[in-house]
Amino acid sequence: MLVTSRLARLECRTKPVRDADAALLARYEVLFAAQRFRIAESPAVVESATDLRARYGFKTPDAIHLATAILEKADTFFTGDAQLGKCTEIRVEVIT
Repeated sequence: MLVTSRLARLECRTKPVRDADAALLARYEVLFAAQRFRIAESPAVVESATDLRARYGFKTPDAIHLATAILEKADTFFTGDAQLGKCTEIRVEVIT
């Protein structure tokens, strides 16, 4: 199961919408509609993200993504941002 925050959908859709790339937008829609993919909704995300931002100085979107993964008890958080590896509340794997 892949779990993410609703913010990830916004981030993925922005470039194809801006570029009028209907094919890429359609691929993202298929991904987000897949049965093995779930968008997590939790009122506690804001509080947890606030703590992460205060503790580590992460940007708001990154803190929201991390908080979602932590609250959903994800095994691993995948990112391309090595700075997020400072988070000790979850296993972070930096993809290069």
